[in-house]
Amino acid sequence: MAKKLYVGGLPYSTTDDALKEAFAQAGTVESATIIMDKMTGRSKGFGFVEMSSDEEAQAAIEMLNGKDFGGRNLTVNEARPLEPRAPRAGGFGGGRRDFGGRGGFGGGRNEY
Repeated sequence: MAKKLYVGGLPYSTTDDALKEAFAQAGTVESATIIMDKMTGRSKGFGFVEMSSDEEAQAAIEMLNGKDFGGRNLTVNEARPLEPRAPRAGGFGGGRRDFGGRGGFGGGRNEY
């Protein structure tokens, strides 16, 4: 069964292919993906690599965790499942939706 690895500390210039090539030293790479920022299109400096077996994943962790890659030290460990997030309030990035007894926007006073 394939094992997904988290890879942090990547140089921002790293490509999916370069990541795949680095991890191929430890075994068969099923996939290698750099996570990109949606707004800027730039790398976020981390990604995920899926190795074809648990043994190859463990070999990749031992071989590459803490090693220099493009001038930065890699963090390589088993990826954890994405935890569910609480829904955002308001739909505009957070904040309070109610105005809790303050009489609307005027701070509680009804004078105009």
